[in-house]
Amino acid sequence: MKEVNPIKDVKKIKKVKRLMIKDGNFRDLLMFTLGINAGLRISDILTMRWKDLVRKDGHIRDEVIVKEKKTKKTKKFPLNGAVIRAIEMYVQNTPIVDLNGFVFISRKKKENGETRPISRVAAWQSINKYCKKAGIEQNVGTHTLRKTFGYHQYKRGTDIAMLQKMLNHSSPEITLRYIGIEREKMNARYKAVEL
Repeated sequence: MKEVNPIKDVKKIKKVKRLMIKDGNFRDLLMFTLGINAGLRISDILTMRWKDLVRKDGHIRDEVIVKEKKTKKTKKFPLNGAVIRAIEMYVQNTPIVDLNGFVFISRKKKENGETRPISRVAAWQSINKYCKKAGIEQNVGTHTLRKTFGYHQYKRGTDIAMLQKMLNHSSPEITLRYIGIEREKMNARYKAVEL
C-alpha cells in the first residue's frame, strides 16, 4: 500500500468541494468534509448513521459521539460550520428517511435486501477521482482526509499534545510523522545548511 499524505493546499481542498457540488455529489462532499474537519478514520465515517448527526427533531447535532472501531475509544467532538453546511446540502438533496439508516449509503444492498454503507474502496475511488480532477498529484487515499485534518490543525496553531489527543496517537512524535511535519522539518534543515 502506498503512503498517502495530507492535502496541504487549501485552494485545492476548496476545488475538490466545488467539483463535488457541481456534480451534485453531496454524499461524498459530506464524507470528504467530515473527514478533513473531524479527523475520523474512514471506517468510523462510513458506518455513521443519521442519528449520529441529526436529532429526532430534525436539527443537526451540536456534537457527535463516535466509538472508534480501531481503538474502541469514544471520541466526542463538535461539528464546525463546514460540516454543518455539507450536512444541510446533502439533506436538501437526499431527505433522511430513517434516522437509523446509514449516512453514506451504497446503491448495493446486502443479500437480504438491507442497505449498507459504501465500501472503503468506493470511498477511495471518489476521493481519488475528485482530488485528481482538482489537480492534486500526490498519492491520495481515504487516510488523506484524517492526515489533512491533522496537518491543518497543526499549521493553524493546535498544540502537538492536543493534536495527539485528538487523533488518539500514543506520542507527539507519531503525530508529527503521521501528518508529514517531521519530514517537512527535516527537508527544511537539509536545505538550510549549505557548506
